[in-house]
Amino acid sequence: MGMAVEMALSHRAPHEVLSEADLEELAQRKPPTKPSLRSCLHKTRCSVSTAKSLLFRFLPFLRWIPRYPVKDWLLGDIVSGFSVGIMHLPQGLAYALLAGLPPVTGLYSSFYPVFLYFFFGTSRHNSMGPFAVISVMIGSVTDSLVPSENFMESVNGSNMTVNEARRDAARVELVATITVLTGIFQVALGLLQFGFVVTYLSDPLVRGYTTAASVHVLVSQLKNVFGVSLGEHSGPLSLFMTFIEICQKLPQTNVGTLVTAIIAMVAIFAVKEFNHQFASKLPMPIPIELITIIVSTGISYGVNLNAKFGISVVGHIPSGLKPPVVPNVSYFGQVVGNAFAIAVVGYAICISLGKIFALKHGYKVDSNQELIALGLCNFLGGFFQCFAISCSMSRSLVQESTGGNSQVAGVISSLVILVTILKIGELFRDLPKAILAAIIIINLKGMFKQFSDIRTLWKSNQVDLMVWIVTFVATLMLNLDIGLGASVAFGLLTVIFRTQLPRYSILGRISNTDVYRDVAEYQMAQEVPGVKIFRSSSTLYFANVELYAEALKKKSGINVDRLIEKKKKALKKLKKQQKKAEKEKAKRKKDTEDGENGPGVAVIELSGAEGSTPPKPTLRTLGLPQPSFHAIILDFSPVSFVDTVSIKILKNIFRDFHEIEADVFIAGCPGPVLAQLERGNFFSSAITKHCFFPSVHDAVLHISGEQCQTLVDLSTRM
Repeated sequence: MGMAVEMALSHRAPHEVLSEADLEELAQRKPPTKPSLRSCLHKTRCSVSTAKSLLFRFLPFLRWIPRYPVKDWLLGDIVSGFSVGIMHLPQGLAYALLAGLPPVTGLYSSFYPVFLYFFFGTSRHNSMGPFAVISVMIGSVTDSLVPSENFMESVNGSNMTVNEARRDAARVELVATITVLTGIFQVALGLLQFGFVVTYLSDPLVRGYTTAASVHVLVSQLKNVFGVSLGEHSGPLSLFMTFIEICQKLPQTNVGTLVTAIIAMVAIFAVKEFNHQFASKLPMPIPIELITIIVSTGISYGVNLNAKFGISVVGHIPSGLKPPVVPNVSYFGQVVGNAFAIAVVGYAICISLGKIFALKHGYKVDSNQELIALGLCNFLGGFFQCFAISCSMSRSLVQESTGGNSQVAGVISSLVILVTILKIGELFRDLPKAILAAIIIINLKGMFKQFSDIRTLWKSNQVDLMVWIVTFVATLMLNLDIGLGASVAFGLLTVIFRTQLPRYSILGRISNTDVYRDVAEYQMAQEVPGVKIFRSSSTLYFANVELYAEALKKKSGINVDRLIEKKKKALKKLKKQQKKAEKEKAKRKKDTEDGENGPGVAVIELSGAEGSTPPKPTLRTLGLPQPSFHAIILDFSPVSFVDTVSIKILKNIFRDFHEIEADVFIAGCPGPVLAQLERGNFFSSAITKHCFFPSVHDAVLHISGEQCQTLVDLSTRM
């Protein structure tokens, strides 16, 4: 207290004198206290725990790696990683060819992103890396923006040939930019918690899209199977133009290339079927793709297939890793749409597979963190000449079936690829491209099986069948990027269509219960006498609320609008009759006064009815038909939101049914919807919250109680 007084005295002016009230106030003040050591430690602990939580969230491996069961999981992860790494090698080379890039970029894309996923991913069984659908999406961009004809050069002053070195360098630069931009989109969506964006890609849409993409992949590889050179087509109908050109050039088929491709496809298909049939008995699948690559490369080198038979080979594969290169940002404006499409499709495939494995093995996959992980793999990989990656179903199934338990299997597989890049890759320079085409085509078998969805969806849900077919056709005709946009737009239209035309029903009570069901579907459900219970299977908004009102009036069993119109006409007629009667009465009164009483004498007639309010006209007094019900209950349990248009139409519903002497009640209205109604000025003196009930049964009990009370009042009056 003394310190407070001294401080006050030190800050006052020299001539200022403190009053008694000032001294009393200063005496009650507490001196400032220093923060205690405990509070400082508490704040420090809070900040440390928050930082630790964020670190574990963005680097999930820090959470599980200290508890990694080495004895139980390590051997399985090593075997699984080695098996998947063997698969990565041929698929990486093949999918690079599919993307229109040098084969070594497929090896880079099988190493960097797979290794990075170990740190950021949450799925234990997803095998990241090149994927056919993503590769063909990238290939369509490279063909359109960096076509081969831009790199034609004359040889000996007459013949024109493509400078493949310059073309490949330009394409690698373009694809690295697309990959970085794809990663930026995915990381941004993940940080903004927009992982739900993939929900707009329904399962029929994704399956129809990937099936159409597999057709694109197949057609793009036919040139390598037949050994013919084609022009590069892009944009809508490019698939059909490519196929027509292949058919025109069939007489130019290189027989050696065709025979090589057919033998490879038969061998790969047969061994894959063997692996599938005897999966439980084999310790690991026979790596037929790797065996095919090694054998064919050896034969090609020994026989010199390129020189003797004109069979196209992969060519030089540089060994070693390259330093990072900053992408060419000038391409961003040209590829932003393609990058976003690749980002969404890649994530959709990745998260769908991740959730399947997580559900099977009893762990959780964080959808937003998966989006960030995939984005970082693409973003960082783009600096090292990788192309966009996703999750491969075939590799993921092998990773699971061979004993993979965690992301350690991915690290092992990436190390297998690293050894290949550093030491072995250059040995595959004589690998025939027909072998890679055969590997790609055989791996499409799983996606071509999705044609069976047509029969399944025809039996189960024809709207989903329409989504599948429209997606498939649009993707075939409009190409992969525009086709995806058109498919998503059509999918959203089907959602609007379903909400705009929902199922309307009249509910009835199952006797001796509080359960209410559609009377058209349940024989035991009987309508409550005098009460119509109406339900819609959808929410209410501007697109369907007028249809809701029309369906309600139709289901009520009476033409509400016509009855209201008749009532208005009857009231108008009644009003005219009353005016006419008043005029006649006034005229009689005047005649009586003039004829009987003489001048100056006024006679006042006293009538008991005069001055009292006349009874309000009813449908019965007006001679109009009465509805078979006296109350309407609107079941709002399916309603999730309302807008200003639906609030306006709901007011009209209350008004119209009140006109035909029927009360309207709302049951099962969710709290947020009630709040929206209140903000939208729905309530008034005519419509109060007394019309709302927690359930349909509560509303029925209330109406039944009111009806009983009315009957009691009538009986007492009589």
